[in-house]
Order: sequence, then C-alpha cells, then structure tokens
Amino acid sequence: MTNHRDLLIGGQEVPAASGRTAEDRNPYTGEVYATVAAAGADDVRRAVAAADAAFPDWAATGPATRRSVFLKAADLLEARGEDASALMAQEAGGSRPWALFNVQLAAGMFREAAAAVTAPRGEVLTAQDGGTLSMAIREPVGVVAAFAPWNAPVILGTRAVAAPLAAGNTVVVKPSEDAPLACGYFVADVLREAGLPDGVLNVVSNAPQDAAEVAEALVAEPAVRAVNFTGSTGVGRIIGNLAAQHLKPAVLELGGKNSVIVLEDADVDYAVDAAAFSVFMNAGQICMSGDRILLHASLAEEFTEKFTEKVAGLPHGAPTDPGTVIGPLVSAASAERVAALVQDAVGKGAKVLTGGGAPENAVHPATVLTGVTTDMDLYHGEAFGPVCTLTTFTDDDGAIALANATEHGLTCGIITENGTHGLAVARRVRTGIVHVNDQSVADEPQAPFGGVKASGYGRFGGRWGIEAFSDTRWVTLAAGHAHYPF
Repeated sequence: MTNHRDLLIGGQEVPAASGRTAEDRNPYTGEVYATVAAAGADDVRRAVAAADAAFPDWAATGPATRRSVFLKAADLLEARGEDASALMAQEAGGSRPWALFNVQLAAGMFREAAAAVTAPRGEVLTAQDGGTLSMAIREPVGVVAAFAPWNAPVILGTRAVAAPLAAGNTVVVKPSEDAPLACGYFVADVLREAGLPDGVLNVVSNAPQDAAEVAEALVAEPAVRAVNFTGSTGVGRIIGNLAAQHLKPAVLELGGKNSVIVLEDADVDYAVDAAAFSVFMNAGQICMSGDRILLHASLAEEFTEKFTEKVAGLPHGAPTDPGTVIGPLVSAASAERVAALVQDAVGKGAKVLTGGGAPENAVHPATVLTGVTTDMDLYHGEAFGPVCTLTTFTDDDGAIALANATEHGLTCGIITENGTHGLAVARRVRTGIVHVNDQSVADEPQAPFGGVKASGYGRFGGRWGIEAFSDTRWVTLAAGHAHYPF
C-alpha cells in the first residue's frame, strides 16, 4: 500500500485545498513509493498564518523548554536510523551508510541548536553618555520560509529548520518534490514528538509543476521575514531575487564546482582514497562533491593509474544492497543529464579513463575523464553525479588558478603531508570552506558552513546560524532625564 502524507499546518494534517496529490517515486525501481498533498498558494497562506499565530508564544517560551525539545529530537532521530535508511533508499536512492551519516549529523545539528538556545545573544555597548545602558540585542525575526533539498534529506531538512527554530522563529518548510517525506515530514514528525508546539513548524509539499508558484507565494507572504534556501545555484538565483524584491534577508547555500588539490608532497595512496570518497559518496550528489581532481604533474601518472583502478572497482547497484557504493541518482532524468555532460565532453575531445556510456535507468557508471577543456559543458557546470575530471599543474600558482577558475566557491580539499604548504595554498583558494590534508566533503554542526561567489551567502552552524535568523536591535536605557534644546 502506498504511503500518503497530507500537509502539516497548525499541528493538523490536512489535504491541499484543491484536493490534489503528487507522486513520490523510487528512483531505482521507478515505482510510486508514496503520495503527498500538492499545495497551492492558498495552502501556503494557511501555513504562514499558522506559523505567524504560533510565533509570539514560541518566541516567549523559556530557554529550558526550547532546549529540551531539541535534545529529545536528537535522541529520537538517532533511534530511528533504520527508518531513515529505508525511507532514503525508497525516496532518493540513498545507501544505508549515507542515511546513517545523515541521521548522525542531523542529531548533532539538533544538539547544537539546543546549545544555541542559551548562548549569549548581544553586547553591552559603550554609550556617549556614561549613565546610559546601551545594548545590541538579537531577537527572532518571525516566520522563516525554508526550502529543503533531496540529496541529503535528513541533514538538510534539519538544517532548514533547526537554527531558525532555536532562534525563536516559526517556520514553513517546502520540502523537495523528490524527497518530501525524508526532508520534510520525517524531520517534522521527530520534532513534534519531541514536544514542538503546534504551528511552530509547518510542512507544505507540492507537485513539481507547481514548485515556482508555491515558492513565490511563500517568499511573498508578508508575515514571512526571512528565507532559508539550500539547492542549486540556478534556483537559488530565483529565490534570492524574490527575497530581494520583498526586502527579506536570505541565506542561500547553493551549488559547487569543487576541487581536490593533490600537491607534490601528498601521500598518493591516501590521496586516491580521499578523492574517491569526495567524488563518489552518494553517487556525487552532494554540494561539496569533488568535481575536479587537480594533480601535481610529478605524481599524476601514479595517482591516475591507482585512482582509475579503484573507481573501476566501485560496486554499482541497488541502494538496499549493503555493498553498493554507486547507487541510483535521484531520477532517470538526472542520470541522463549526467550522461549528456559526459557525451558532450567526449564529443569535444575528452578521454574517458573509466565509466562513461549509457546509464542503466537511474544508475550512472562511476566515470573519470581527462582532457576536459573550457568549450565543454562539464568544465563549467556542476556534475552532481558520479563523474570527475583529472587535470595536472606544475606549481602552486597553477593549482590555485585552476581551483579558482569557476563562478562557484563552496569548498576545497588540499591533500599534502606538509601542513604549512597546504595552509599557504588554502589561503589563496576562494571558497567558503577549505580542508587541508582532507577532501572536500565535510560538515560539522558547530562550524560556519556556506560558500562565496555563486555558491551563495550566509552561514549555517553554531552562532552563525542564530545570527542568520535573528535581527539585531539597538536598545538604550537612560539612567536619568535627558536635556533637550527646546
């Protein structure tokens, strides 16, 4: 029997006003796994009204009570690791290790949110009048519109809501059409069971063809005071423009064209393992995935031989198979998109070292290419699949020029046994995140996470997440009566 979820509005599960539903398909089998209510603009208005009504009480709720919700949610989430694994396999083709990592990191995000509830928020300022108390204080903004993507659904569904809620806001989340259960309803269920009051978090799912209408309606609602979006750069530009039109601040965590730089003082075997993880974890469907492996010429031959052999041996198949490394992409259409990028590159002179060819339904072979040049679509576009390119350089300047030759700036890994050398290179790479002697895929709930350039703006994690979803106010208290000129 197919699962079904209705909208979550004001603590009640309700159908869309139109009565319409949308299908949620298993990418590996192509079968319908679940259906969800397909919201329209009227449903968005209902959800925002519910969040707005719940805001005063939630903002005034004592810190101990709010903190206990997040701590309990973390425990509940960890207890449901196998549920998350089954759900992610069915909805997004995620492997069990990837799902359990999602649960682990998301639980950490809830615990970090709990800590943030009682973290200091504000400063005592130096006033011109020594008898006046002058303060900069941070207060919740109100209703936050959140957009949660499918690729790391439990992590990013949690990130969409945890910091805004911890700051005292209420939230309306629009989960991805490709994984509405895992990145929307599953996270909301955990928080509700943990004691989150009705209306504080609302979930509005939609049909793919209605995505633009629902997103525009959500950002435009007057009660919405901030926007939280994680997704592709293309859609992020649209959301950012909408938010700017309505003078609403936004946090945008967008795509990447990330590099793993292998310097001449690297351990080649370690570099091979690090690069393989960076490129092929979750079949390359991570914003931090390493699209480009940049190799010092002195070790390029050894690395290329060992890396190609390792990639050629990565097991492909069903996400439910414990041995699978390369599972399905989120849809057959996504696999065809990746195949088209490879085909375009090969047609223009790139060489396939392993992989390539046609995908099998939603499973695209793990692929390594060399000779990718600026006239190829893959040179510029985020692959978001199990594909990478190998390029050589001869000195640090060459490596940095290659790494920075993209409009994106999310993350970078630098493999070296010389930390001083690695740090010197890291300081010149224009990304929001860089890891020395590690690859590009890493996330910790207390660290500032986000990119520069076309990879977005704003930061999640720790105090940065609270600051992103709160307003700074200047408040003074005069100790005596002021004197006025008239």
